[in-house]
Amino acid sequence: MAAPKKSSKKAPSAASKKFGPKAKGSNRKAMLLSTPVEHIDITKFDARYIIDAYGKMSFTSRDTARAAGIFNQMLADPKCSIVLTLAGSTSAGGCMHVYRDMIKYGMVDAVVSTGAAIVDMDFFEALGFKHYQGSQFNDDTQLRDLYIDRIYDTYIDEEELQYCDKTIGEIANGMKPGPYSSRAFIREMGAWLKGKKNRKKDSLVEVAYDNDVPIFCPAFTDSSAGFGLVLHQVRNPKAHITIDSIADFRELTDIKIKGGTTGLMMIGGGVPKNFVQDTVVCAEVLGIEAEMHKYAVQITVADVRDGACSSSTLKEANSWGKVDSSCEQMVFAEASSVMPLIASDAYHRGLWKKRKARRYAKLFKD
Repeated sequence: MAAPKKSSKKAPSAASKKFGPKAKGSNRKAMLLSTPVEHIDITKFDARYIIDAYGKMSFTSRDTARAAGIFNQMLADPKCSIVLTLAGSTSAGGCMHVYRDMIKYGMVDAVVSTGAAIVDMDFFEALGFKHYQGSQFNDDTQLRDLYIDRIYDTYIDEEELQYCDKTIGEIANGMKPGPYSSRAFIREMGAWLKGKKNRKKDSLVEVAYDNDVPIFCPAFTDSSAGFGLVLHQVRNPKAHITIDSIADFRELTDIKIKGGTTGLMMIGGGVPKNFVQDTVVCAEVLGIEAEMHKYAVQITVADVRDGACSSSTLKEANSWGKVDSSCEQMVFAEASSVMPLIASDAYHRGLWKKRKARRYAKLFKD
């Protein structure tokens, strides 16, 4: 008789009462999950000298300096609302506090992200868990046997991630059945964190909640949130919540219309990038004239020659009426290597101190 197939999403063993490497009694797992990723602190170093020096160089260095200059222009423009978009795994790789502090210090007015960056990475760590330094050369079959998930050279404990999945389901269980935008659900996540003691304080989700900065995840269920919400719907077949991505689009377009002048700071590409750029077109479809995004920076390693949405240049977006071509900069670099410099430069130049908080989350009545 053939052995039963293993599921692609393992359930914790019956003997495992707690989550973490010790739960499985594996010294090998404990060794692999022994060096946590430490998130860089942009307030502890002053990148202004490096950015100024980059401006006198060439290639990616000069592109990075120009991107930093455009970001500072956004901060200096009193009419400009700034949207941060996140794709990829830089949050897990050490930039989580970079994005959190951009919200904390008033450099960002709204966030559009993948579900993974918000749930699997930020909310996951808010629950008290960590990401770990690993290696891309270890045996992935062995990692699978140990319930360790790999993001290139970064590890996550799968048992802890499943706890995160279930927590999302529990939050959904406590909400009134019906459709919600991802923004509304993520705000519930922030409120949930505020009521818990055993957690990591000042996560991006919590800081955004405190500062009324809305977070949108247009592909929210493409993350640990998806598993938790499936569990929620299966257990509540006649009274469950759903995530309404059309409401996301409408709400973010409302912010674009309300904000007028806008600037985009985009990490990676994909759905978050296209989603926020499309708000200009959506406003036009609604019969409302909205100006193109005045400022735009994108940091990506994507090749542009295949015509993919995630790698289309900002100049190309100008042809669609989405982004003004006068203040845009592509930086072709791995974002964790340059974004801390751009954010530190902006923090120490201090233009954010004069910005007025938009508190766009207050536009919506949940």
